[in-house]
Amino acid sequence: MTERADEDLMLAYQGGDARAFEILYQRHRGTLYRFFLRGMSRRDLADELFQDTWSRVVTARDRYRPDAKFTTWLLQIANNLLIDHYRRQRPEDTGESAEEAFRTTPTEVRDEPDRVLSDFEQARQMQRALAELPLDQRQAFLLRAEQELGVEEIAEVMGVGRETAKSRLRYALEKLRARLR
Repeated sequence: MTERADEDLMLAYQGGDARAFEILYQRHRGTLYRFFLRGMSRRDLADELFQDTWSRVVTARDRYRPDAKFTTWLLQIANNLLIDHYRRQRPEDTGESAEEAFRTTPTEVRDEPDRVLSDFEQARQMQRALAELPLDQRQAFLLRAEQELGVEEIAEVMGVGRETAKSRLRYALEKLRARLR
């Protein structure tokens, strides 16, 4: 049995097939959640935006058109919610990331404090470097690094031209390299 394409599943959901939505949710929940976790420092906000994105998918199902890949459409919704969030308030670092890093570190690794500290410090430096990027550059970088989107898809998700997406990605990479040296 061949796997149904995301676009076909969304059209089936549009036609009333609730199981099609469940399949889409199962396929893309991890990817979408990681997108939000990388885009912000607070898990509770990532949870909220994750839920808001799926609510928007449900609400917009009648307007869905398979003009682009489903994942591009989904990430456009997510990206817009993230941008709206940052426009409303400045992100803050509450220290939750350090607690979460320790909680999710396997026990056998915790027994090697130098390694844990090194891994944690590298992750923390990357998080700080990402937080210092302008939002548009951070989003372009995360769409490339986390979602493995190409420049054309990044442009589509962000609602900009190909060259703009390309330059945002290039500037993000340059700034990250300089910051992490």
